[in-house]
Amino acid sequence: MAMGQIREGARLGAWAVAGVIGLAVLYVIGAFAFGSAAWITAPFRAEVDKRENTVGSGEFRQNTYEEFFDLCEAVQNAEGTIQALQEERKTASETRTTQIDQSITALKATRIESVNAYNSKAAQEHRAPFRDKDLPYRLDAGAERTTCTN
Repeated sequence: MAMGQIREGARLGAWAVAGVIGLAVLYVIGAFAFGSAAWITAPFRAEVDKRENTVGSGEFRQNTYEEFFDLCEAVQNAEGTIQALQEERKTASETRTTQIDQSITALKATRIESVNAYNSKAAQEHRAPFRDKDLPYRLDAGAERTTCTN
């Protein structure tokens, strides 16, 4: 008799566990089916919506398109100024030569910063599609001259 009672108790326990699991599954299905689980995914959905609204906006596209040209132009402007200073250096006084050398060093650093900014933005997945097809994919920090059209 004791063995029969143990089996009966085990059978009842198994049914109880199955019932609890069944109710949990029904609850989860109901929560998703009726949208009450939306709060779980809200942070993720909000970020996606925010990104889509930003990237999809005409203003973002236009600004990104112009930003690539501006960065490439900044590199070219620094190169042009460096070249003009190097020409002036040939006939400059000793005092002016020192000033020119300092200016050239600063302009080279500025040029490298602009090249790095351009390359960084060109590598960003959400910005790259808005780079003009005539602009280079990447700028070379070691190049003497930069061409902003292919």
